[in-house]
Amino acid sequence: MHKLIDTPDVVIRFSGDSGDGMQLTGTLFADASALMGNDISTFPDFPAEIRAPQGSISGVSGFQVHIGNHKINTPGDFCDVLVAMNPAALRANVHWLKPTSTVILDADTFDERGLKRAGLQTDDIIKELGIEDRNIIFAPITSLTKESLKDSEMDPKLIVRNKNMFALGICYFLFNRSLEHTEKYFKMKFRKKPQFIESNKKVLRDGYNYASNIHAIQNTYVVKPATDLPKGIYRNINGNQAVAWGLIAASEKSGRPLFCGSYPITPATSILEELALRKDLGVKTLQCEDEIAGICTAIGAAFAGNLAVTATSGPGFSLKSEALGLAMITELPLVVVDVQRSGPSTGIPTKTEQADLMQALYGRNGECPIAVMAAHSPSHCFDAAFWAAKLAMEHMMPIILLSEGFVGNGSEPWKIPDVAAYPEIRPPVVAEGDTRYKPFIRDKKRMARRWALAGTPGVEHRLGGLEKNNNGQVSNDPLVHEHMVRERAEKVARVADFIPEQQVIGKDHGDILLVGWGGTFGHLYTALETLQELRINVSLAHFDYINPLPKNTAKIFGKFKKILVCELNSGQFAGYLRMQHQQFTYHQYNKIQGQPFTIEEIVRAVQQLHNPTPQQ
Repeated sequence: MHKLIDTPDVVIRFSGDSGDGMQLTGTLFADASALMGNDISTFPDFPAEIRAPQGSISGVSGFQVHIGNHKINTPGDFCDVLVAMNPAALRANVHWLKPTSTVILDADTFDERGLKRAGLQTDDIIKELGIEDRNIIFAPITSLTKESLKDSEMDPKLIVRNKNMFALGICYFLFNRSLEHTEKYFKMKFRKKPQFIESNKKVLRDGYNYASNIHAIQNTYVVKPATDLPKGIYRNINGNQAVAWGLIAASEKSGRPLFCGSYPITPATSILEELALRKDLGVKTLQCEDEIAGICTAIGAAFAGNLAVTATSGPGFSLKSEALGLAMITELPLVVVDVQRSGPSTGIPTKTEQADLMQALYGRNGECPIAVMAAHSPSHCFDAAFWAAKLAMEHMMPIILLSEGFVGNGSEPWKIPDVAAYPEIRPPVVAEGDTRYKPFIRDKKRMARRWALAGTPGVEHRLGGLEKNNNGQVSNDPLVHEHMVRERAEKVARVADFIPEQQVIGKDHGDILLVGWGGTFGHLYTALETLQELRINVSLAHFDYINPLPKNTAKIFGKFKKILVCELNSGQFAGYLRMQHQQFTYHQYNKIQGQPFTIEEIVRAVQQLHNPTPQQ
C-alpha cells in the first residue's frame, strides 16, 4: 500500500537525449499541474549542439518544473525527482539532486554502450556517482513501451519514441496527477491521426499502472491547488508568447497595424512564429534573409505607420546596430526585442545570460541613446511588451526590450488581464493636409516629433540617416548637430517622467539592498524571503526600466548601508549604476555559467556581505 504524503511544493526534472521528447514530457506535466490549480514555474534546458552524439553528455536535454500550493517564483534549485532516460542524463544532472530525491531511470539504456558514451568508468554507476542514499528506481521503460504497443502494427522506431509517455505515466502516479488533460491533448494534437491518439493513451496508462504495481515506489505525493493566487482565469504561458500577445494588445489599443520583420535565431524565434499565427488579428510578419533585413523592413513599416517590431538574440542584435542608429536619428517608433543568450559570438546558444546590457545601452556609433527596458518573468513579458510599444509610439523612438533565454522559454501561470483596463495608446499621427507640420518640431512634454505617415497628402517629407535641423533639412552645421544630439538625448531622458517610480520589496531602508534586473527577479525575491526568515535586514529593488532609470533611484540607494547587484554577467548593470550614480558603493555577485542563479547562491552572497569572513 502506497502512503500518500501532502507536500507544499515539488521540483521534477525530466532529462534525456534531445530526441527523447523531454521538453514535451515536461510541458505536459506542467500543463496538467496548472490545470489542477497548482502554481508552476518551468525551465527548459536545451542542448547547445544541434546534433550531438546520441547518449553523450553534450546531447542531454532537460526540462525542470516546480509546482506548488502557493506562489512559485522559480523553477527550483534542486530536484525532488529526476527522470533520466539514459546514463548521460543521470551524470549530467546528478549534482542537482536533493539528498532525499527519487531517481527514475530507464534500465534498458544502462548497458555497456550507454555507460561508455556517458563517460562512466564502472558498472556500479550508483556508487561511482555517489548517490547510494537516493531512492533509485530502475524501470525497463523502453522494453515496457515495446510490450505496450506490440500489437499496434506501428514501426518499431516509432514505438520507442513513445517511451517518454511511459515515463510521464510513472510521474503522474507518483504525484497523483489526472491523465484527463493529457489525453485531451492527444485528441487535439493527433486528430488527423487517430492511431497515435490511442497509442499515446495506452503507453501513458501503462506507465501509470506500472508505477502503481511496483514496490519501489513506497510513497506518492499530492500538491494541492494554490490558494494565494488572485482570483481570475489563468493559462500557462511562456515569455516569448507573452511578448507576442503584449505587442498585439498594444497594436489594438493604438489603432496601428502590427508588423514584425525578423530572422530566426535561438531563443527568440518563437516570437516571430507566434505573431505569424495571428493573421486573423491583422498582424503582418516577414521572415527575412538576415538580421539586417529584419530591422530594415521594420523601420520601413514604421515609416508607413505600423507598430514595427523586430526580435532577435545577441548575435543578431549586434548586426542590427547600424540600423538601430537609423531608427534613432529618424525618430521612428520601433520595438527591438533581444532574448539574450550566452555569448560572445555563437557562444552557448541555448543557454541564458544577461550580457547584452552594455550592447543595448551603447552598442552603436555616435551619440545614440536608446531607451532600454527589461522583462522580469514569463508572464511579465506581456506587460513589458505592451509598455515598450506604448512608449515607442507615443514618444516616437526605438525601444529595446531585453528578455533572456530563461524568461523567453520558461513558463508560468498568467492571469488573463482585462485589456480594457490597459491605458489607451495615442500615437501623434499627423492629420492630412496639416500645413504646420515640420518633421522635427517637438511637443513640449515628451519632445516627441509627430508621425506623418507615408502617402498622407500634404505632409510629404524626407527622413534618412543624415543629420537634419528641426525643419527636416539636411545640415552639416556643427552647432545644429550638437543641438540635435542633445535634443535626442533629452527626449530619452524624459521617458523617466512617464514610467513608475522604483519600488522596494521589504523595508525602504536597512543594511543591504539587493539589486537586480531582468529574469533574476524570481530567484532574488525567493532569496529575500529566505534571508528575512534568517532575520537579516535586507530588501530588494528590481529594475524593469534601465535607460532611463526611475527618478527615485538615488533616493532609494541612499537609505541602505550596502548595495549588492546580482546579475548573470560580469557586472554590466553594476558598472552602469556607477556611471549614473557615482556617489554610492556597489558590491557585485555575478554568475556566467549559462544557468540561472540558485537561491542558495544568493543567500550565501548576502550572508557573506552581511558578516564578512575575516581575511586569512
